Amino acid sequence: MRTHEIERRANWPGVLDRTPMKLDAQAAGRFIRRFLTISAVAILFASPVAVPSARAEPIDPGAKAATVEEPADYRLDEYRKPVPATLKGAKVVSGEEAEKLWNDGQAVFIDVYPHAPKPPNLPAGTIWREPQHFSIEKAKWLPNIGYGKLSAETEAYFTQHLEKFTGGDKATALVFFCVRNCWMSWNAAKRAMTYGYSNVYWFSEGTDAWQEIGQPIEQAKPEP
Repeated sequence: MRTHEIERRANWPGVLDRTPMKLDAQAAGRFIRRFLTISAVAILFASPVAVPSARAEPIDPGAKAATVEEPADYRLDEYRKPVPATLKGAKVVSGEEAEKLWNDGQAVFIDVYPHAPKPPNLPAGTIWREPQHFSIEKAKWLPNIGYGKLSAETEAYFTQHLEKFTGGDKATALVFFCVRNCWMSWNAAKRAMTYGYSNVYWFSEGTDAWQEIGQPIEQAKPEP
């Protein structure tokens, strides 16, 4: 009986099993027919009809949802959801535009990322580790001012620091930010305009976009 010796490949690509395997003519024929069938299927699925267009745009998971409309008032819940593309009365800036404002050195960057306080009545001996937060260099971190409803204490904290940062000049450029898809920066920028500040910027993608353009962040501490 005629035999054919072939080399068998291991399952891992590029690894070759040199163990000879003997096949008779009938088995060799079956092997060849199977190979041709698999090749035909591979060619079919490799045809241009089955390949998605190379011009298809990639999907950015952090992109703003086009259908999000500005609410008439402040956002009151679900703060980590897609945000609008606009904020009436404010200028919305990209990472590159925020970088230009930062380099000019005239704008005050205000981070509104929330800060969890130390829980009261911790059991004796409990070690509380303060959560770390990283922000844009030289930014002022005013945590918790981006909620939809503010206590009198938090609102006073907000207004007093705005007065301090601007020296009372309500035309000072203020850049509010948080992280991507964060309604708190939208709320804070909107609220600042109700206090009479006329040069408000909303950096809607915040520290995410800042790092994506190659800019560093540093550990931040809340303004006292």
